[in-house]
Amino acid sequence: MTSPTAYPGRPAAPAPGAPAPERRVARVRAHARGLFWSALVLIAVAGATGYFTGNLPEPLQDWMLWAAAGLVVALLVVIPYVRWWTHTYTVTTRRVVEQSGVFGRRRREVLHARGYTIEERRGPLQRLWGAGTLVLSNGVDEPLRMVNVPAARLLHEALSDQVEVSQILAHRDGHWDGSTAPLIGDPPPLPR
Repeated sequence: MTSPTAYPGRPAAPAPGAPAPERRVARVRAHARGLFWSALVLIAVAGATGYFTGNLPEPLQDWMLWAAAGLVVALLVVIPYVRWWTHTYTVTTRRVVEQSGVFGRRRREVLHARGYTIEERRGPLQRLWGAGTLVLSNGVDEPLRMVNVPAARLLHEALSDQVEVSQILAHRDGHWDGSTAPLIGDPPPLPR
């Protein structure tokens, strides 16, 4: 049985002592404007390759042009895109998880129940795009930097809410001995 909620659509709090399911709140990557130069390189290489195919001076051949274009695209477009795509930040109801890497995965976690401070850094261009860098520091471990994430203000508020709820539930479960029924919706016991 769970506590009643006054907000429709919001999941009800779990009963004291019951395990709460972990749910994903948000999954974000760095802002995609970091791929601007890669997009320009792709457009320039495609245009140059199309223009110079069949118009090369005599010692050069078209396959050399295509090989050079493929190498430039692989190094300056595909690799940055794959690095951007594989670096994610996931916020759940229990923790924040940073994952990165293509072949070898690197993973870091920060638990909401332990508590942490959230520092928000936003430069002029980040403000223009609504992005920012969030630094989560619990004072013990190395701070987790969520670099150039979109909707930084909204993510900051969501993280603050998750820390507050996790600490309230942890405090409640730590003081509950299981002998009483502290749920709000239960009727009082009948007199004997």
